Amino acid sequence: MRLFGFNISRAKSVEKAVSPVPQGGRGWWSILESFPGAWQQNVEIKFDSVLSNHADFACRTLIASDIAKLRIKLVAKDSNGIWSETSNPAYSPVLRKPNDWQTRIQFMESWVLSKLQRGNAYILKQRDGRGVVVKLYVLNPDLVTPLVSDSGAVFYQMNTDALSGVDQLITVPAREIIHDRFNCFFHPLVGLSPIFASGLAAMQVLAIQNDSTLFFQNGAQPGGVLTAPGAIEDATAQRIKEKWDSNFSGKNAGKVAVLGDGLKYEAMRAKSTDSQMIEQLKWSAEVICSTYHVPPYKIGVGQMPTNNNVQSLNVEFYSQCLQRLIEDIELCLDEGLGTGESLGTEFDLDGLLRMDSVSMMETLDKASGIMTIDEKRRKLDLKPVPGGGSVYLQQQNYSLDALAKRDAQADPFGTAKPETASTEPDPANDNPSEAEARAALVEILKGLR
Repeated sequence: MRLFGFNISRAKSVEKAVSPVPQGGRGWWSILESFPGAWQQNVEIKFDSVLSNHADFACRTLIASDIAKLRIKLVAKDSNGIWSETSNPAYSPVLRKPNDWQTRIQFMESWVLSKLQRGNAYILKQRDGRGVVVKLYVLNPDLVTPLVSDSGAVFYQMNTDALSGVDQLITVPAREIIHDRFNCFFHPLVGLSPIFASGLAAMQVLAIQNDSTLFFQNGAQPGGVLTAPGAIEDATAQRIKEKWDSNFSGKNAGKVAVLGDGLKYEAMRAKSTDSQMIEQLKWSAEVICSTYHVPPYKIGVGQMPTNNNVQSLNVEFYSQCLQRLIEDIELCLDEGLGTGESLGTEFDLDGLLRMDSVSMMETLDKASGIMTIDEKRRKLDLKPVPGGGSVYLQQQNYSLDALAKRDAQADPFGTAKPETASTEPDPANDNPSEAEARAALVEILKGLR
């Protein structure tokens, strides 16, 4: 069949030549095991439940939104090896509008969320008659399976996905898919989500919250036991228990109970202070943050650093968490779009590493001699001004050529004392009238003696 202008083989025609890659670590299953046999012991990590954990949700959405808000630039390398923004009719349109139903922010957010939640992001290319990529679609990772042929060639099997234009089960070569993956612990083609490491902590938080919810639904009355001074029959105990549950639990919690025959009620449920519930919740949230490499204060966990330098905090977050993800996307786009050696894609990091106004002005002021006035004004979203295209320096600054010429002199720093000039006038340099007048003045002075 033909898909997006290319001949694509059906899955049935290649199923004997290719085989699916091993999905180690249950990386694509809806139920993960924190240790072998955990599922049989009802210690389950349910994928959908983990996604509802507040800390995990905050980390994923923070990372995805911060990357998605950055504009993707097409840059070109000049003869000096300097990369600067440019435009190209073959690449600029798809970077500006990846497909018909998503903006670039929605598209990039879907890309990053797929990678964080499943460890893999599959992007299908749509080409025109020239072979140029004109549309990009983020596929559902549950509907895509990597395949490897006997010769080592990589294919991708895609199930029906009407939104992305895949109307039947097909297999496409690797050149038609951008596969962004990380944490490939078990196979080079199978990425692993951070949920593999943080899932148990997320389930612990959910268990604590569910237990707390039930506790407060019961009117914040702890469970306990009714004790009698003597032995009672099982039938009597069961009857007392049913009556107690129906009259003094759930919506009836908090009502006054009248006990006789020496019956006593003793609370058995541990208090939140005894079980250190708040500490457990905080610790679990910090564990989740560590697997995503997100500073805890970014999602409201822990104390804000005392350093109030906004840029320093943003640079730390970028280098610790976002840089690897951003550079992966840039490289995947370069190879997927086939930009070549002189063209490439680059995220505009100014929106992420933006400084506070005072630091920004100080930095631009210190950039004199490096940046032009118009370049500085562009950082502040200001228009160019007459004369702003030149680099300005103070007068006392000297060029390297001038300093080299100075150093080549015999006495470059002028340490030698200059010869004293004679104070006697040189008659040869005087004109005749001045010489005669000087001689007459000398004779007058002799007569005065």
